[in-house]
Amino acid sequence: MRVAIQNLTAEEEYKIMRILERYLAERENLIPILQEVQRQVGYISPDAVKIISNYLKCSRSSVYGVATFYAMFKFTKPAKHNIKVCLGTTCHVKGGDRLLETFERLLSISCGQKTQDLKFSLERVACLGSCALAPVVVVDDKIFGKINVDQVRQILSKLEK
Repeated sequence: MRVAIQNLTAEEEYKIMRILERYLAERENLIPILQEVQRQVGYISPDAVKIISNYLKCSRSSVYGVATFYAMFKFTKPAKHNIKVCLGTTCHVKGGDRLLETFERLLSISCGQKTQDLKFSLERVACLGSCALAPVVVVDDKIFGKINVDQVRQILSKLEK
């Protein structure tokens, strides 16, 4: 039986279908399926929940019940670039708060938000464990240390390309 899909891209739907092919349609496979969808698609969309619940022959609320229990599952589409600004003690003392304010101003978003075009998300973290490089910013998986306000513009302009 085909499920009506509204917001998934063809590529996302394809990835989900390939994931399901690797699992028996048994309820005990729900968490591994959700983990794999999160890993490959980036989040658990309402359409993914429909597809998974149809495949496992269980209710959508059952799928949501399991997925919302665990903090690791995300339900909104991730931004292309994730920016984390460290505000641990050392980074804060060395200007991390000014870096965060600069990112907020240049991106026109507040901490914890995404740009409308889903190009950037911005979050603060308590500590990245790189105090010797303070203040520290992580963009995607790349660490930028000893950053100043002028370098924020440079980082964003490189990402815009």
